[in-house]
Order: sequence, then structure tokens, then C-alpha cells
Amino acid sequence: METCNLILLSLCLPLVLLLRRKGRPGWPQGLPPGPPVFPVVGNLLWLRRSFDDIETILRSLRARYGPVITLHIGSRRAIFVADRTLAHKILVQSGAVFADRPPAAPVVRLLGPSQVNINGSPYGPRWRVLRRNLTAEILHPSRVKLYGEGRGKVLGILLWELRRQAAAGEPVVVVGCFQYAMFCLLVFMCFGEMLEEKAIREIAQVQRDFMLYLGKLDVFAFFPWIAKFVFRNRWRTILELRQRQKDVLIPLIRSRRELMDQGGKNVSENSFQYSYVDSLLDLEIPDGESGRNKKLTDDEMVGLCSEFLNAGTDTTSTALQWIMANLVKHQGIQAKLFEEISAVVGDGGDELREEDVGKLPYLKAVVKEGLRRHSPADFLEPHAATEDAAVDGYVVPRKSTVNFMVTEINLDAKVWDCPMEFRPERFLPGGEGADVDITGTKEIKMMPFGAGRRICPGIGLSMLHLEYFVANLVRAFEWKPVDGEEVDLTGKLEFTIVMKNPLKARITPRHAGDM
Repeated sequence: METCNLILLSLCLPLVLLLRRKGRPGWPQGLPPGPPVFPVVGNLLWLRRSFDDIETILRSLRARYGPVITLHIGSRRAIFVADRTLAHKILVQSGAVFADRPPAAPVVRLLGPSQVNINGSPYGPRWRVLRRNLTAEILHPSRVKLYGEGRGKVLGILLWELRRQAAAGEPVVVVGCFQYAMFCLLVFMCFGEMLEEKAIREIAQVQRDFMLYLGKLDVFAFFPWIAKFVFRNRWRTILELRQRQKDVLIPLIRSRRELMDQGGKNVSENSFQYSYVDSLLDLEIPDGESGRNKKLTDDEMVGLCSEFLNAGTDTTSTALQWIMANLVKHQGIQAKLFEEISAVVGDGGDELREEDVGKLPYLKAVVKEGLRRHSPADFLEPHAATEDAAVDGYVVPRKSTVNFMVTEINLDAKVWDCPMEFRPERFLPGGEGADVDITGTKEIKMMPFGAGRRICPGIGLSMLHLEYFVANLVRAFEWKPVDGEEVDLTGKLEFTIVMKNPLKARITPRHAGDM
């Protein structure tokens, strides 16, 4: 068998290499370079390496093939970009050409048209309507201010839980506290209601169960309609999880619709005046089949609400944990930050308000350095070319998937001095990051939120949440490592790049009244 494979390989490789090198009239070269390709399998490296090692694999391939690499995973072709200048040319200067998304995964398509979201929508009229609604109605600074009371309540919940755990005298594992707090806040903003803990945890559970099981459905990538019958038990399970998600979320949507139909007259003290669901109730989106606009169904709103909750929870709670881990590890940085906070709010136990955040340049530097050093994801969401395009002298064919290596760009030694070090001072006047624009509009030095037309619309909200919660966590507690233990900054992939060993710390209230 091995002999046959070697003979087949020797016959196929010359043809594959010839096709790869063949260019088009007016184009200097073909596809960007990459390792040898074998029919069906794709790149030969998958015969001995797992796709889970993709970031490590690409780092080693970059030295051989350069900053633009083509990989084949089965019959699928993906192009990876690891250079900040090229990323800027593609995402910003040629933004419209690369603003599309690859086709949805087969299992998502099988679940039907109710899987409406912004992030995965093709570049076009529907995407524009949905994104414009989110940015104008929820994420605009004037709207964000409306949820200040909710942020204050969530901060109170978080601080109370941390004090409770600290009072037991044991090290505090913060990851669960951070995730619950961020999810609380997103639920409030989404449904406009300060729900009880039981209801919030039920929503969190159905969301997590559905997302986790989606990750187990790779078998549907090949012949999905056949897989529905071959793996009918898995298909039945995902449909049951989807129905459970609807059973939990649709009553919240309908409750909000009834409130709005009454003119919002019966808003309770636990309700917000405006929510994401409110913005969706009368929204009309283009209907591809009829060519006319139509209102969203309840099922479609479930998809959008689910996206809203997922997008703002794991990324923010992950970034928050990484930042606090570095403050535990680097006591001098924590002390400097606390000194800056005390100079603004005094030595009392008062909460640091949102309007005070703008007076804290070192806080902003700490948050930016946390996002540079520990981006929540190694890659941006995949982009797709809307037409044939040239990148660094190579051809990127229409509909090709283009991926951007965020971590590689954020840690570029040509930009950052000692890039692996956690050094917030680099973002202060005189540092190499003092003029950095994290939106990447002028140039890209780091891009934890992406860049160009598909940049994360929640960038402003995320930065506010991180700055607000980091400042108040440091104001309320002194954070120290557990005796005899080093803070482990090793990461692993889950929904985001999380700490392999979640942060444990000994926290001590800084003010007597906080005991």
C-alpha cells in the first residue's frame, strides 16, 4: 500500500506543481506559495499533523514560503496573510474586494434560513442593513451611555461575588465570575431586562450547549445531505438543541414586543428603555427570493440575539482574564495603575465612574497591551474575495478564503521592541505604540478587532467594558499570586484563546468598608 501511494504521489506532484505555477495573462505568478498538494487530502502535511496545530504550522511555513501562504484542506483552499502591510492593503485599501465571507458551513446551511447573523452574512444589502442597525441603534456612543446603569449593577454583582470568595481565605479562580458578569451585561442590553440569575444561567447554558455541539459536526462538511441520514442521531441532537434555544429566547423577544406595543408604558425599574430586540422588531431586511423587504421572523431574531450574546461575552471575558493575569504577574504595573486610579477617584471606596476612564492614560495603555499580547483569537474571521485580485504579486482567485494571522501581526518584532514582554509603557508618549490606531485605518500595527469594512462593530463597547472593569477591579482589590505558584500565561484554543490554567489569585479588599 505504501509503495502504491508513493508511485501515485510521484505521478501527481509534477502536475500539481505545474498547475500551481501557471499564471494568467497580465499576472506575474499564480497562487501564493505553499507546501505540496495531494488529491483529496490536500497539503501533505495533514498526513502527519492535525489542523488544530494550524497556527504553529503556519509560523514554521512562513520562514520557507514568505508572508502569504496557500494551504489546501481537502478540496478547500485557504490563503493566509501574516504581514501587517499586506493586511492593510487587503483589508483597508482594497476593502470592498475582500469584504465577503466564505459560504456558511454545511451544517449551518442545513439548519435553514433562520440562521440569520451579521458576522457570517455575505457582503451585500442584507449585511449592510443588519450591521447599520447594530452600530447606529446599539453601539453608537450615545446609545452605549444608556446602559451605564446596567454596567454599574453588573459591576456590583461581580465585586460582591469576588468579596464572597475572598472572605473564604482561599485563592479565587476568576474565569467563571468574569464570564457570568459579561454575559449578564449582554443579556440586559439584548433583551432590555435585568433578569434573575436563574434565567441568565439558563440562557448561558443553552447558548453554550448549542455552540459546543456545532463543533462536533465536522462530519457534515462532506456530503451533508447524506450525512443527515448516516449521522441521524447527531442531526437529531443539534435540532433539539436549536429548539431548546428558541424555547428560551423567543418568550423574551415576545415579551419585549408586547411591552413596545403598549408604548413602553409599563417599563419596570428592572427594564431598560431600549434594547437590541427593540431595534429588530420593526427592522426590514432584503428578501433574496422576492426582491422586497420583509420583517424579521422570531426565528431570525433568535439567530441575531444569539450572535449578539456570543460575540460580546467570550471575547471580553477572555481579554479581561488575560489582562488581570498580567497585573497579578507584574506587581509593579498593578501598583502604577492603582496609583493613577487613586489620583482620580481618591483613596475612598467609591466606584470609578465611566466618565473617569478618559482621565486614565495608563489604564488605556494596560488594556491595549493586553489586547496586543493576548489577542482573544489567533485569526480574524475568514474573508473572501469578491473578484480576482493581486496580492504581493500573486493571484487570489474570486471566492478564495483569505485569513489573517492576528497574533503574528500583533507580535511583529519589526514593530514592537521585545514583543513577548507585557509592557504598557510602549503605548505612552515616546513608546513605539504611542500613535497606534487599533482600528487600522491609517496603518496596522495590531488588529485585535480586525480592520476595514468587516472590523468588529463592537470595538468601542469592548474597550469601554475592559477599561471600566479593569479599573474597578484594581481599585477594589489588591491582586497577588498564590504563594509558591507562578502565573502561567500559556494559552489554549476553546471558543477563544483562553488561559490553559485559569487565573488563580489571592485578592484583598483595599478598603475596610469592602470587607
